[in-house]
Amino acid sequence: MDTQQRDVMTYDVVIVGAGPSGLSTAIRLKQLKPDLTVCILEKGSEVGAHILSGAVIEPRALNELIPDWKEKGAPLKVEPNDDRFYFLTKTKAIRLPLPPPMHNKGNYIASLGVFCRWLAEHATNLGVEIYAGFAAAEVLYDDKGAVKGVATGDMGIGKNGEKTAAYQPGMELHAKQTIFAEGCHGSLTKTLFKKFHLRKDADPQTYGLGVKELWEVKPEKFRQGLVVHTAGWPMDSKTYGGSWMYHWENNIVSIGFVTGLDYENPYLSPFNEMQRFKTHPFIRDFLEGGKRVSYGARAISEGGLQSMPKLSFPGGVLVGDTAGFLNTPKIKGTHAAMKSGMLAAEAINVMFMNGDPAGLECTDYKILFDRSWLKKELHHVRNIRPSFRWGFIAGFIYSAIDTVFLRGRAPWTLKNHADWNTLKKAKDSKKIDYPKPDGVLTFDRLSSVFISNTNHEEDQPSHLKLRDASVPIGVNLPEWDEPAQRYCPAGVYEVVADADGKPKFQINAQNCVHCKTCDIKDPSQNIDWTVPQGGGGPNYSNM
Repeated sequence: MDTQQRDVMTYDVVIVGAGPSGLSTAIRLKQLKPDLTVCILEKGSEVGAHILSGAVIEPRALNELIPDWKEKGAPLKVEPNDDRFYFLTKTKAIRLPLPPPMHNKGNYIASLGVFCRWLAEHATNLGVEIYAGFAAAEVLYDDKGAVKGVATGDMGIGKNGEKTAAYQPGMELHAKQTIFAEGCHGSLTKTLFKKFHLRKDADPQTYGLGVKELWEVKPEKFRQGLVVHTAGWPMDSKTYGGSWMYHWENNIVSIGFVTGLDYENPYLSPFNEMQRFKTHPFIRDFLEGGKRVSYGARAISEGGLQSMPKLSFPGGVLVGDTAGFLNTPKIKGTHAAMKSGMLAAEAINVMFMNGDPAGLECTDYKILFDRSWLKKELHHVRNIRPSFRWGFIAGFIYSAIDTVFLRGRAPWTLKNHADWNTLKKAKDSKKIDYPKPDGVLTFDRLSSVFISNTNHEEDQPSHLKLRDASVPIGVNLPEWDEPAQRYCPAGVYEVVADADGKPKFQINAQNCVHCKTCDIKDPSQNIDWTVPQGGGGPNYSNM
């Protein structure tokens, strides 16, 4: 990046990411101290463009942040009225008792993207400046090593790294405190982990990949308020995964499948598991005669409390899914992300009340979190996700015991493991024969990416960086049959033949939907996901 020509803008607080955590941080800060100057940088082309979730939203944090949200027109209208949980075999759906964390009374089926746009309006009305289409690409440090802000990426850099006629240098945004709300596996947050050793006392984070579609179903098959979750088929007994189906409004159904990224078989494709899942008779019956209208995918942080990093460092804090605030058994993270941002704002406000907090560490944030209902909630469910490393049946039995009888008060805490280190070698694994897409119920990846409205400026360096270009063909292909061909839900990575008929690793960066799976699952940890220029990526309208 060209540091000689950058303009500088100065704020009291800069927030990276306009998701629920970043927006809640900004709103709470302005509620507590209206004279603070607060800026949010959002890498999507608009607020909500990169937001994807199921979603059933629990309003607990919203009730605290904006008590009169109903009067202010929050887009939360549809309450679940029929909660169901099924175990799927290949042909049957066996209804099971609903696990206590999955009860949805008082919650709302919604679009998280639409909800974030509403939060953004509220934040703007309070005086928060929001700049969409500007990706924070670099963390800035002062002469003592504390964070002093971020810089946006240079624009107009060509494929070969040359400055084009459209070149514009990035801009520096300096702040007394910088909030990182990047979402799951944030590219800047990764660098903070290393510099400040934030993961020193934490378990490895473990992740899931959610693949989502919106369907417009036939009116006679629509059941507004119906919430369905499933476990079992098409996952094998060793692989963590499950589905959701939420009947939202106007005959629109949100349907998706989450695959735990600690899966072992390198031939598994989370995208194709989602497509196969839709062929189950129980699911097919809802979708037949309907039309798929949208597609997207994103990773989620599933590790829970024991995988949470240190939350603060000199000059800034982490909030939301970038720190792992997600209740996996509840299948909800929005309320947790919002509450984490509110706690951070409250702690940072105290720092401003006590003087100039530039470069100081907000240690009160952890204290407030430890006293909050959010810490208690996450502590109670901390053992559920890691128990599934024993397999589905053992994990399901343990989870029932922990939830119903122990009520989350077990005197032990189970450990998590790194997802990239779980793949078995290709020679020891069974290939999976996925059915060919029919273009009606099931689809291929390229047609799916098309309806995600994904776009990147083609004349720019790839934002997907290989640490060693020889690894995909020299190591990953012989060892794991290069799993990037299958774990990516957007067809970004391919092994093709070069002019001499030899295998070549091809990166179609323009297809990337910013799910970060490659950065997480690559067994050689050879791929770095970084931000592209401008507002590139998906443009989700109501995901």
